[in-house]
Amino acid sequence: MKNHTDVLIFHTAFCAEASQRSLDATTEIAYANFCCAIPTLRFGMENSMILDKIRQIMKEKNAAAYVVLSDDYHNSEYVNDFFKFRAYISGFTGSAGTLVITKDKAGLWTDGRYFIQADKQLMGTGIDLYKMGTEGTETVEEFLLNNLSSSDKVFVDGRTLSYKAGINLVEKLDSKGISLVYDVDFSNDVWENRPSMPCEKAYDLDVKYAGETRESKIERLRKSIMENNCTSMVCSALDDICWLLNIRGNDVKYNPVVMSYLIVTLDKVFLYVSKEAIDNELISQLGGITVKEYNDFYEDIKTFRNIDSNGTVLVDDSKTNYTIGKTLADIVNVKIEPSPITKMKAIKNPIEMENIRKAHIFDGIAVSRFMYYVKSKGETILEDEYELGELIAKYRAMNEGYMGESFEPIVASGPNGAMCHYEAKKGECSPVLKDTFLLFDTGGQYLLGTTDITRTIIVGTATEEMKKHYTAVLKGNLNLGSIKFPKNVRGINLDVLARMALWEMGLDYNHGTGHGVGYFLNVHEGPNSIRFRGNDNVIFEEGMLTSNEPGYYEEGNYGIRLENLIMCKETEKTEYGQFMEFETYTMVPFDLDAIDVEMLSEKEKKLLNDYHQNVYETISAYLNDEEKQWLREACRKI
Repeated sequence: MKNHTDVLIFHTAFCAEASQRSLDATTEIAYANFCCAIPTLRFGMENSMILDKIRQIMKEKNAAAYVVLSDDYHNSEYVNDFFKFRAYISGFTGSAGTLVITKDKAGLWTDGRYFIQADKQLMGTGIDLYKMGTEGTETVEEFLLNNLSSSDKVFVDGRTLSYKAGINLVEKLDSKGISLVYDVDFSNDVWENRPSMPCEKAYDLDVKYAGETRESKIERLRKSIMENNCTSMVCSALDDICWLLNIRGNDVKYNPVVMSYLIVTLDKVFLYVSKEAIDNELISQLGGITVKEYNDFYEDIKTFRNIDSNGTVLVDDSKTNYTIGKTLADIVNVKIEPSPITKMKAIKNPIEMENIRKAHIFDGIAVSRFMYYVKSKGETILEDEYELGELIAKYRAMNEGYMGESFEPIVASGPNGAMCHYEAKKGECSPVLKDTFLLFDTGGQYLLGTTDITRTIIVGTATEEMKKHYTAVLKGNLNLGSIKFPKNVRGINLDVLARMALWEMGLDYNHGTGHGVGYFLNVHEGPNSIRFRGNDNVIFEEGMLTSNEPGYYEEGNYGIRLENLIMCKETEKTEYGQFMEFETYTMVPFDLDAIDVEMLSEKEKKLLNDYHQNVYETISAYLNDEEKQWLREACRKI
């Protein structure tokens, strides 16, 4: 299919054939591969027109290049629609990506999670895809240096660029005499019908959920500030602020955060938030914290000496935008250090740990009910991917303390599963295909914690090759989740456990194995992670909640990912030091119909059987008789 018309003809033919229920497997897979091209091709021309508008502005302002990032003003991974300028220009909706526009070129840089998705969504836009981390691919900095000349200017909105990345970019550009202009924003000039700035009501998170008062957290933070030889700290990371102050909101979809900035000195705290988002009751609960208007923040930091006259301000350059960092560095002493809040919130306290365990029981009930529904339908599932995602959310909503989904649900049938972050859109997604995998990666936000789970199940019959791939992924999940290790071990040391079975088959997956998870906050939370790429120096400590999610993706056929959340805990202490282990919190069975039992060692069989016994004993009492009977079979010993 080479153009928009071909896709629409195919779509029409598919719908006509579907109405007679006479689809063969080839037709179904072809439809799944190309249905996502309909919106892409439709909007490709519109994206080209937006690029033309931007290039006209660039010409007027003498800009040789314009860089558009995915971030909001707070370096958030997921952002409110108000900040999705890069998506508006390019049509690429993934959460990570950098767009660079010059007078005659445009490129989009993204990572391996989004290669397939970006290929589809950039079709017809005039924007080239640059696959980050692949051999021969220029970095953004290399592209700018190779395509610009001395005395050229690169424009960027410094509020969307991290201070760390900005310093690095300026250093690279300076080497060729290229300057960075960071006080610009073209969005209001070209973005028609732009969504409004978020401003939802903030609310207090009771200490029975948080496990520690905000006063205690602030005092611990001040101690860390002094240990870093500083007298104040500027914080703009939304999850850090909400965790420290025990507040939550709804300003970013799926992330219960509040648009805000924070300044903490040794004796004062200033919270910058829209007055419409915070009522008098919450202001009263915040006690001695001074609440100021959100939009006053940038003016206040220009006169920061009025807040901290002769001290040194701590700034986390990876969590602070370039405009903030540059403004502060020009007028006061700045010390760049990792935010103490990052580690503080990553180590869950005992109350949080117990609450999260309960949240996963609720979640296990909901997802197991969904699995029962799909498996009991056999090959006669009427819902499409989008509708199945809605069904999972419906099951979760039956649980006490449920506050919504923790990220955009990924429900992907057949070849769509090969796109790690596939998004099924209403009316534009695939039906559930026969004799292939259905991958669903979903999560919930509860007052008791944040969940994130992926299961892949077979709809119909799996081939022997499919079973081998599934079992290799399962082996990685089981072996990582059961490891015992000394306390000084880092995620980079553990990653091989999840990949070994795949590596032995000459296979791999192009994403990390594990990310930290917040407490009723962001589903992706540092500093803990499990990945072999990069420089991971974070030591695992008790209370760190991390995902365990190996996978395998075969473009055009299917994807497999199996994800549990695991809590790090201390175990015995020996002459070799303190040892650690993981407790698996996720309570949902794996699909035994997709396993090649001969590939499992006796140890792995026992790990699987013990896990399934725990799942059944934990959640069966909450299910009806039919669901319980299915769960008993789904958790049978092998």
